[in-house]
Amino acid sequence: MGDAVDVVAQRSGRHPESWWAQFPEASERFDAAYTVDGLGELILPHIPSPLLRREAEIATDIVVRRLERPNSPEAAERADTALRRFVATLERITERSTGTGSIAEALALCDALQGKCPAAAAACEPYVGTVKLEKLFVTALRLDYFDIPLALRLLEGGQEPARAVRSGLLIGKYSWWPAWLLNVVTERALAGTLDEETIVALDNCAYASLSPAQARLARHLLRGDPRIIGTAVTRLEVLGEPDAAARLREGDLQAVALAARLMPL
Repeated sequence: MGDAVDVVAQRSGRHPESWWAQFPEASERFDAAYTVDGLGELILPHIPSPLLRREAEIATDIVVRRLERPNSPEAAERADTALRRFVATLERITERSTGTGSIAEALALCDALQGKCPAAAAACEPYVGTVKLEKLFVTALRLDYFDIPLALRLLEGGQEPARAVRSGLLIGKYSWWPAWLLNVVTERALAGTLDEETIVALDNCAYASLSPAQARLARHLLRGDPRIIGTAVTRLEVLGEPDAAARLREGDLQAVALAARLMPL
């Protein structure tokens, strides 16, 4: 049943709960307090009833304070009381409902207050918007050396959160690389062909020490320019590197580095 729900959600332009769940799974430091607070800011304006909106706002503030002070018994007690009151209010409204109002928005926020942020995101995405939610969840990861703008670009391009986060982490470690090389790995990330092995190979190739002309040659080789590759292969063969020439035809990164470094300065 879960898979069927996911497919329906995707076809309707929404992401299922399982999609949003990939964010907290990607980081042990996922900031629950920041996420709940952010979801509150996004959802509260959409709750139509002023009285219900006010009660939801109070419950959100108290729960966020509890999440920010996880070792405080007083904060935990206040949060439990506020949450029970909010849930009871929603249940009472549901029982008395005449079909003239909607509490779907408040129910989505209630999910967040109960620690079910992925479910809340899936429920509120149609009226909050995907971009705002993605930015919230990516920022909540609290990862060091993480390229947030790249991760957001990958998500916008349709990549799964787990892959987008992984690419953001890989590239974030090498933010000191020259701009041209970051562009190369960004292109690979957007194409879904970036992995840790590729990053390590690029780093080991010492591309950062190439001259501007050598860097241009490397870019052309990495992009598969057949004319440039043919010339570089011939040069490697003339210089007594037939094995490297063969690997270059196959796109081997070490061979690309060797061909670039052997270019006359």
